[in-house]
Amino acid sequence: MTPEREPVALPLLDDDRAALRADCGSCFGLCCVALTFAKSSDFAVNKAAGTPCTNLRADSRCGIHRDLRDKGYRGCTVYDCFGAGQHVSQNTFEGRDWRQDPATARQMFEAFPVMRQLHELLWYVTEALAVPQTRPIHADLKRALAATERLTRGTPEAVVETDVAAHRQDVNQLLLRASELVRAEYRGAGGKGGKGAKNGKGAKKNRRGADLIGARLRGADLSGADLRGAYLIGADLRDADLRGADLIGVDFRDADLRGADLTGALFLTQSQVNAARGDDLTKLSDALDRPGHWSAA
Repeated sequence: MTPEREPVALPLLDDDRAALRADCGSCFGLCCVALTFAKSSDFAVNKAAGTPCTNLRADSRCGIHRDLRDKGYRGCTVYDCFGAGQHVSQNTFEGRDWRQDPATARQMFEAFPVMRQLHELLWYVTEALAVPQTRPIHADLKRALAATERLTRGTPEAVVETDVAAHRQDVNQLLLRASELVRAEYRGAGGKGGKGAKNGKGAKKNRRGADLIGARLRGADLSGADLRGAYLIGADLRDADLRGADLIGVDFRDADLRGADLTGALFLTQSQVNAARGDDLTKLSDALDRPGHWSAA
């Protein structure tokens, strides 16, 4: 049996995924230390894993948080740990800061990316449970949720040794079933209440893993579409209908979502939204925040 630790109470937000939202005030700046980034359009400099970012302050806060995009750190603005940072800091390592307890540093930095993957799975499963159409598999989803939560409560050693790939594969089968159940309502001509695509630009409903980089999909009816893992980098999705679409793993970097409808889109994360462009007319589910860099309509 995997050794478990009693979780430390953390500040709650407003829904069942409260603990899966980043609380930087309860974290020891793990994403700013544990991760690697390379100089590019997303990062101004190179940084090795385990090396603190030069912008990380002694209080574990970012010294340029409000100016990250302007100073060349756009990659930081689209990153989301799904609450893994505060969990590792306060639960897995029981509040021991890597600065004051250097002996824990390496293990903490190894545990963080593992925990991040587990928390991402918790986000997806929790979302699937919140959808009425998935009632036929709720019992299986609840078991998957409990199994994943048990892994997050392991000791530092157990967390680091977790076979996340194998666990993800098992959970993903349930997420696929959940997706089918939800998207079934959108099948048929024009989708569920679909407005159709303008100028014949509608895309096929199954575009899983498709290369849609820079695609012209303005006004497209993508409601209920399977877009898992699709590349929509720089795509024109203005006024597109993405209701009920499966968006797990979609690359939305610089995609234009102005006026698009993403209400009820499946497995859309804050990180994906932050990577895209949108405006006041872009419709999002209540679980997601409207990015500050989005323009006014």
